[in-house]
Amino acid sequence: MTQTLAVANQKGGVGKTTTCVNLAASLVSNGRRVLLVDMDPQGNATVGSGLDKDAVQASNYELLMGEAGVMQVRCRELSGGFDLLPANGDLTAAEVALMGTEAGREKRLVEALADVRDDYDHILIDCPPALNILTVNAFVAADRVLIPIQCEYYALEGLSALLNTIERVRQTVNPALGIEGLVRTMFDGRNNLSTQVGAQLLEHFPGQVYRTQIPRNVRLAEAPSHGLAVLQYDRSSRGAVAYLALASELLRRQQEAAGAMGGVA
Repeated sequence: MTQTLAVANQKGGVGKTTTCVNLAASLVSNGRRVLLVDMDPQGNATVGSGLDKDAVQASNYELLMGEAGVMQVRCRELSGGFDLLPANGDLTAAEVALMGTEAGREKRLVEALADVRDDYDHILIDCPPALNILTVNAFVAADRVLIPIQCEYYALEGLSALLNTIERVRQTVNPALGIEGLVRTMFDGRNNLSTQVGAQLLEHFPGQVYRTQIPRNVRLAEAPSHGLAVLQYDRSSRGAVAYLALASELLRRQQEAAGAMGGVA
């Protein structure tokens, strides 16, 4: 059964795109079929996957506007082993156009993905750092939301707005939407603040914070400039090891949830 995750946080610079690209590659390393959907007009996930975002033949702009289907937009088996629906600055125009559309504007992505959903075990959607119509499209298409949280002073700032948006989507157009969990990113165990913020998250969100912590890591920061996931750039680095651990924890949680549902049945 396909799991679709929206990776979201309206606060920028929290490791959202880094998490998308490296979690996708790590899931592939675990034998899973993965599609990464770049819904951010900045196109960082596209570049970090090894593509020239301005040279793609078609992007998620054409997909959302109904000018191209997934088969025409999809880039197959990139360096990380996953497929990609790319994005670039054109996606900003799609956002503006969708804002002027009334009926069904929030369902464009889920309708487009219906054609290929069964081709994958996991679909990861990299959301823009804003609670806009592009993010809402991601939430409508998703089963669950994964929230990267930077372990710094303003970590909880704006989180309530994100949770409220998720709840509104759940109440209106996607009642099955849930929170997959929170992932602590840019963690530095030598820094008391990182430890304190991590403890705050565990206190406020019991059972929802992933045990895996993503460290600050030079190799992790360097990999996107080479168009590679850190797993391909330096598999032995602390960043690569952390994302492999995150993928394993995600798969374990998914299996436990499936087992619990089976037990209830």
